[in-house]
Amino acid sequence: MVFFGALLALLGLATLAFRDADVLGVPPLGLGLGLLVIGAVSIGLGFLRRARARRRRVARGEPEPIGTVFDRARALPRLLRAARKDGYQGLPKGRMALWGFALVYLVSPIDVIPELLPIIGVTDDAGVAVWLLTSVSAATGVYLRWEKDRKGRAGLPPS
Repeated sequence: MVFFGALLALLGLATLAFRDADVLGVPPLGLGLGLLVIGAVSIGLGFLRRARARRRRVARGEPEPIGTVFDRARALPRLLRAARKDGYQGLPKGRMALWGFALVYLVSPIDVIPELLPIIGVTDDAGVAVWLLTSVSAATGVYLRWEKDRKGRAGLPPS
């Protein structure tokens, strides 16, 4: 929703800056300002929605992901090792299998929608890549939280 609002606001700014003639009978000033307002409202609602979802996750006791993109990238090998050998329960085997299928799909020359079709051909690959990156990022962020909590508990004196 935030991304969509930003696109609308950008379109409104472009309309204000570059459009001289009416658009479907609407003056460019009115259309540009309207798009800016709708975009700003959409951005605000998107941030509110994210905050509400975060509060719900915290209320349910779900661990909040931590770490920067680089921290998460460095944690990926440790996450995979811990999931295979150390008994880390935060990453189901099915998710690792889906990650593997996604990687195979991305490098495979066989696609659901061939790349020969303009624009549409790369959307399936882009969608799989976005899902893969967000899924890996979220899982490594939760793993970093688990590592931090585990180290914090290990350093506590016995009660």
